[in-house]
Amino acid sequence: MSNLLQSLTNTIKHWYIPLIVGILFLAFGIYIFTVPLATYLTLSIFFSVSFFVSGLMEIFFSIQNQKIIKGWGWYLVSGLLSLGIGIYLMAFPGVSMAVLPFVVGFTLMFRSFQMLGIAFDLKDSKVLNWGNLALTSVLGIILSFLLIANPFFTGISLVTLTALTFIVVGISAIVLSFNLKKVKDFPDKMSQEIKDKINNLQKELNTLYKQS
Repeated sequence: MSNLLQSLTNTIKHWYIPLIVGILFLAFGIYIFTVPLATYLTLSIFFSVSFFVSGLMEIFFSIQNQKIIKGWGWYLVSGLLSLGIGIYLMAFPGVSMAVLPFVVGFTLMFRSFQMLGIAFDLKDSKVLNWGNLALTSVLGIILSFLLIANPFFTGISLVTLTALTFIVVGISAIVLSFNLKKVKDFPDKMSQEIKDKINNLQKELNTLYKQS
C-alpha cells in the first residue's frame, strides 16, 4: 500500500498554472482599458492568443490532476473550449463586431461557471476562503452575461465591459491558484505528532493488509 503521508504531499500538481492564466487575463483586461472602441476588432488577435495559451495550459493541468482534483473535468472542458475559440479567432481574425463580443462573452461566462463549480469543490475540501472564489465567479458570470446580451443597453461601453470581465475572470483564476496551493501545502503544516499518528496508522494498515 502507498504511503498515506506521501500521497497527501503529492496532491495538486502544477498549482501555479491557474496563477499564470489569471495574470494573463488580468494584464490583458487592464490593457483593453487603454484602447478605443474603434480598435476593438483589432483585439481579436489578442483574444485568440489569450484563449489559445490558456486553453493549452488548462488541458495540461486537468490531465495532470485528473486523479487528484474532483472537478478536473471542468478544467478539461474549459481548456478545450478556450483552445477551440482561440483557433477560431486565429482562423477568422476579421470577425464582425456583432459576433466578437458574443464569442468572447460566452467563453468568459463558461470559465466563470467553471470557477464557481470549483469553488464549491473547494468548500468540500474545507478551504476557508472558497467564498472569495465563488464571489468573483458570480461577478464574472454577470459581466459576461451583460457582454453577451447587448452591452450598449447596459450603460457601459463595450471596451470597458470586456476589460472588466477579463479582469474579474483573471482575479478568479489567481484566487483559485492560491487556494490550490493551500491544499497542497497542508501536509507541510501538520504537527510532527499528527505525522507520527499517520505513519503509525499506515504501519497498522500494512500489517492488516499482509495478514489478510
